Amino acid sequence: MRIAVVSTDGINVDEHFGKASRFLIYELTGTGVTLIEQREVQPYSDNVADHSFNPDRFACLKAVLADCARVYVAKVGERPAEELGKAGIEPVVYQGPIAAIS
Repeated sequence: MRIAVVSTDGINVDEHFGKASRFLIYELTGTGVTLIEQREVQPYSDNVADHSFNPDRFACLKAVLADCARVYVAKVGERPAEELGKAGIEPVVYQGPIAAIS
């Protein structure tokens, strides 16, 4: 299964979905995770505290993640999480080592 991970250091899941400037793409198997590629993106968040849902920005991220079954994030807003789910991408809120994802 292909998954996306949000990480600032490439070791831990430690970033908010909306602040991510890259997604690390892994293949998840019964023996662990293998890094496939890194995908650069424009962050979803515009750094405004109470920003409304931005369908155009979200559409870009959804396209980048379209081949992933899950996205692992430290945090994600309610509406983006809902929209990811509608797109068939399960948002997983997790903080910890990428190597421990199973």
